[in-house]
Amino acid sequence: PAIGSTKFSNKIQPAEITHAKDICDEEKERLVSGISEWDRVVGGGILPGSFLLITGDPGIGKSTLLLQVADKIATNSQVIYFSSEESLSQVKGRANRLGLGNTKTLFSDERSIERIISTIEFQNPDLVVIDSIQSSYLSSSPDTFPGSVSQLRESAMALMHAAKSSNTSILITGHITKTGTVAGPKMLEHMVDALFYLQGEDYWQTRILRSVKNRFGTINEVGFFQMEENGLCEVSDINKRLLENATFAPGSILICSTEGSRPLLLEAQALCIESKFGSPQRVISGTDHKRVVLISAILEKYLHVKLSSNDIFFKVSGGVFVKESSSDLGIALSLLSSYFQKPLPPKSMALGEISLTGHIKPAKRAQTMAREAQKFGISTILTANDASLSGNGIEVFKNVYDLLRLFPED
Repeated sequence: PAIGSTKFSNKIQPAEITHAKDICDEEKERLVSGISEWDRVVGGGILPGSFLLITGDPGIGKSTLLLQVADKIATNSQVIYFSSEESLSQVKGRANRLGLGNTKTLFSDERSIERIISTIEFQNPDLVVIDSIQSSYLSSSPDTFPGSVSQLRESAMALMHAAKSSNTSILITGHITKTGTVAGPKMLEHMVDALFYLQGEDYWQTRILRSVKNRFGTINEVGFFQMEENGLCEVSDINKRLLENATFAPGSILICSTEGSRPLLLEAQALCIESKFGSPQRVISGTDHKRVVLISAILEKYLHVKLSSNDIFFKVSGGVFVKESSSDLGIALSLLSSYFQKPLPPKSMALGEISLTGHIKPAKRAQTMAREAQKFGISTILTANDASLSGNGIEVFKNVYDLLRLFPED
């Protein structure tokens, strides 16, 4: 039956509707931890009444990070930490190791979602942390096994309503599958207001907190932390660390990738060597495999360099996956530098997109990237003809033919 028909209107009370101008504006003060890397990724602090999910590999440091965040926020707000995976003595041991033995955070090992929600209604805390939702259970769910699809769906729905009705921020941790996605139904990701991944870079013992979904902030924002004895310490000068081991050897060039609002200076490295087998290898990490293959095809088409008969090994340092087309020029120059075995200008960075016709186009946000590079002593910007870039150290290339002037014949 159509909406408004007699069958519906006699039984169901209609919903209240209003104009946008009549809706009250609520200015809510965010829960700021003082940990700048965390606060920036979550959008400037945790918004009251929000429902957040953080996930990552086992042992990556989710519980450590949340215990530190809870301790900071508990200084001025009421925070309750529900540990459904670990006993309270284990949580206390971690707090002591982190130097948080005198934290004002309240703790519980309760696993029942009903009792957790009842505690929220009674205590009315500012922030509730549940570690983790896979180990909690809802008695009213048709499936009583914690972590099952129905349990996760029903538990998340109950917690979402509790957060909105009580104006309490609820932060839960979740498991991931072996493919690296959030374990459980896809509906779980749709229910939460924000989804964050904590990822690791083993080479540095660095942890990257990435915002994948955020209704109250920027997506793809990243924060960097260093795993140390006293927990996760924020790394605010990540570009300085990224540039410490830059080689500027043949096959190496700096590129820039914007993650959220932060430009990251990364080293692109290529190794081209004549293939000894029938089918040349393509081993690529840190960017899309097809992007490197496409650029090598463009270079071979217009510059007649025989990259198709070479094994190509390519990587981007820093544990960051580069998606932006602004890295095209850097990829091309690193391949040519390795192919000719000639280094590029020292302390140089490449910014530009390469079209299928071989023309080089300006990169988006090139001015912001160039400004960040110049802070760290990058003296040469190799780029397309871009009106936003001017001054000393800007070297312009119109098409891929112009790239050969960087590799003069001996």
